[in-house]
Order: sequence, then structure tokens, then C-alpha cells
Amino acid sequence: MKLSVVIPAFNEEGSLGQTLRTLYAELQRAGIDHEILVVNDNSRDQTLARLHALAAEIPTLAAHTNAGPNGFGYAVRYGLERYRGDCVAVMMADLSDDPADLVRYYRKLQEGYDCVFGSRWGPGGRATDYPGAKKFLNRLFNNGVRLAFGFAYDDCTNAFKLYRRATIDGLRPLLSPHFNLTLELPLKAIVRGYSYAVLPNSWTNRQHGESKLKIKEMGSRYFFILLYCLIEKHFSRGDFRKNDPA
Repeated sequence: MKLSVVIPAFNEEGSLGQTLRTLYAELQRAGIDHEILVVNDNSRDQTLARLHALAAEIPTLAAHTNAGPNGFGYAVRYGLERYRGDCVAVMMADLSDDPADLVRYYRKLQEGYDCVFGSRWGPGGRATDYPGAKKFLNRLFNNGVRLAFGFAYDDCTNAFKLYRRATIDGLRPLLSPHFNLTLELPLKAIVRGYSYAVLPNSWTNRQHGESKLKIKEMGSRYFFILLYCLIEKHFSRGDFRKNDPA
């Protein structure tokens, strides 16, 4: 089962080298057939030049540029339209996600699940140097999502998740142009009846650059996707649920 890793990158020249070398080494060590697809989201720094240099040293790396429209969701969707694997993970370019956790996700998916989600907040999870105000808002919103949909999973807004190709195909069309895509993907998967496992994972704050997530800009967009998926859950009469021959 070939693994694809989609990584959006906007002004990440300082992070890409360590992230991609660490990811490649971990996947090679685990013997996982893979591709790493980095989508340069029309960066204004030397991200693209850095990517081309790294592609010459990492044989499984493919560098793409999303000319526009731009935004985190658009960049991820660009990658999800072009990956070639049997399953696909979304990871961040700043090495906040641990490649060793991706190997664990992959092994778990092989047990037959449609998706594997991580949780930084439950037993075994870890969030290092997570900003206090951001954590408060994260916990408030994710617990609200959990209560609204009636499931136990508590980390929907974390982008770092793994999906089978058939699952991604079943979640289309994707609507979110920005970070709200991190909510759209798992909520649609759960509402549409795809099976998922939850593993504890670790998160470490970036060492280079600055976070692209702007809470003030994203609030209404997150709520749009939340309401969209709630409407689908209660009023679509199962029209979009997983078509399982079994």
C-alpha cells in the first residue's frame, strides 16, 4: 500500500530541510513505499528554490506550486487532486507533526480502517510549547464539535490525519479554501460512515517562521463547515454515506 504525504508550504524556507529529511528518513527506515508531495502555495520567500534543491537529494519528493487561488485549504486540495498513493496523509511543513507517528498511523490503517486520526490531548498524546490562548480556543471549539456531533473524538481541527484513497474520493467535493479544511475532512468522514481509529500523537511548536493560522480570520469559516456537516448529518437522509458493498 503506497503512502502519499501532502504538505502545504507557504513561506517555509527555514523549515523544509529538517522536515523533509526527517520524514524521508523515517519512512525509509520503516520500509514504507511512499511519495512526498509538497505544494508551494505561491510563497514570497525562497521556499520554491529550497524545494527544488531538496528534490535533487530526496528521490520520493515531488515539488508543486499552487499558482492560485491560494490558502491552506486550496494548497491541500491541490495535492489531493494529484497524489498517486493508496492512502494519503496531510502533514505540516514545520515539523510540528512527528514522522514516527505517521508510521504508526500507516500500520493502524493496514488493519482495515478507512481513516486514522491523532489526538494530542488524550492519554499518550503530547503538545509541546502550545500557546496558551490558542489551546484554550482549541479545547473550547473541539469539545463543542464533539458534543454537537455526539462522538468522543476530541481533536478534529488537527490537520495531521491519514485517509484511504476511497475515503478521500467519498468526501468530495471539498469546499474549504483555508484551515477549515482540517475540520471538513474528518467531520465528513465521520458523518458519512467511514471507519476510523484514534491514536495518541505528539505536536511540537515550530522552530522557524510563524504560524499561518489566524484565529480571527478563521472563526466564521470553521462555523460554516460545522453547520454544513450538521445539516448533512440531520437532513441529508444518508444520501452521502459510504457505499459499502458488504
